[in-house]
Amino acid sequence: MGNCIEWYDFGVFGFMPAVLGAVFFDAATPTENVLGTFAVLAVAFVARPFGGFVFGPLGDRIGRRRVLAATIVLMSGSTFAIGLFPSYQTAGVLTPILVVLARLVQGFSAGGEYGGAATFIAEYAPDRRRGFLGSWLEFGSLGGYLLGAGVVTACTIALGDAAMADWGWRVPFLLAGPLGLVGLYLRTRLEDTPLFAEITAKQQVEASPLKAVLRTQWRPILHLIGYIVLLNIADYVALTYMESYLTTTLGLSGRTPLLVIMAVIVGMMALVGPVGALTDRLGRKPFLYAACAGFLVLPIPAFTLMDAGSTIALVAGLALIALPLTFLLATIPSVLPAMFPTRVRYGAFAIGYNLSTALFAGTAPYIVTKLVASTGDQLVPAYYLMGAALIAAVPIHLLPETAGKPLRALDDDPAPAEPARAR
Repeated sequence: MGNCIEWYDFGVFGFMPAVLGAVFFDAATPTENVLGTFAVLAVAFVARPFGGFVFGPLGDRIGRRRVLAATIVLMSGSTFAIGLFPSYQTAGVLTPILVVLARLVQGFSAGGEYGGAATFIAEYAPDRRRGFLGSWLEFGSLGGYLLGAGVVTACTIALGDAAMADWGWRVPFLLAGPLGLVGLYLRTRLEDTPLFAEITAKQQVEASPLKAVLRTQWRPILHLIGYIVLLNIADYVALTYMESYLTTTLGLSGRTPLLVIMAVIVGMMALVGPVGALTDRLGRKPFLYAACAGFLVLPIPAFTLMDAGSTIALVAGLALIALPLTFLLATIPSVLPAMFPTRVRYGAFAIGYNLSTALFAGTAPYIVTKLVASTGDQLVPAYYLMGAALIAAVPIHLLPETAGKPLRALDDDPAPAEPARAR
């Protein structure tokens, strides 16, 4: 539910960037409206590392469940608040200031969300089913994005473009309130993870988890940052940016782009669980290699197909991007928690993940939009994805295979700062 709400927010921003740009800013052209929206989207990522530094070590100190309850309140509450803000025409420069502040709160809370949720699921899952159960975290991510896209599409069809620009844009944001209450209800009724309960009973909880993370885990954190460069760029280019690319860059009109993207996301949701289960049987690394190779060779054919002018070619092009992305999404939630011991897992995961996300993910839609506008080259997103795959290839190769291996073994590791060498 937490990941669902986080990605619901991105779905809302990603599927009506021009409308929100016109509401929040005083832009002169549609492209400037889109750039303004993506800039606001990127602002949240500035705060994500700070959230990781605060919530991650706190989760290692007081438990995963309590921190996850706090992050879902902050996340859903700040998204709900955006739906109450006045437009630029009403309040002037106050509106973008309020939106930026809300996005900073969202980013701060998101800094503790994904790492905590992945840690929570991994520490509950049986070792031989960690890939399958972890993949449901990304099912929630994709579901949230689909929900955001679906709500925007439904509101646009039901209310019309004029009403959406006037007041209908508020509805998707306001729905985050009840979603957050449902998520909070579920999280407050969960017990903390068995692994955290074990180290608590053995009095192995770190008195200063942040200090322990920085002292003993900096090498695995750097490894993690390089490894998920590809995930972050692929995620935000393929999902958040894609609707804007199809409508603004390729000039597609009507509901076809929205509906095609939503159909592709449904396909990814159908695949992510089975792929996660396969990683338990075949290992994580074969799917990571396949994803990296896919993003090296498929982006140019994919974006060429999208520009071919037919719906079938559009679906095929998006599918070529979606398949390797699904391999990444199905594997990440089981790979990253297995890089760190229990006593610092939440903190090390959150810090490394959010540093990489801040540097590469939130900026991707803005940078790609700017490069396409300045160069006129519609294949810029393809080059961007291929570059990310090149960067991630080495960390993926160096990553040890962790399928089926118990997380408890990391707690007995004599050299926790260098788990790959110890194994």
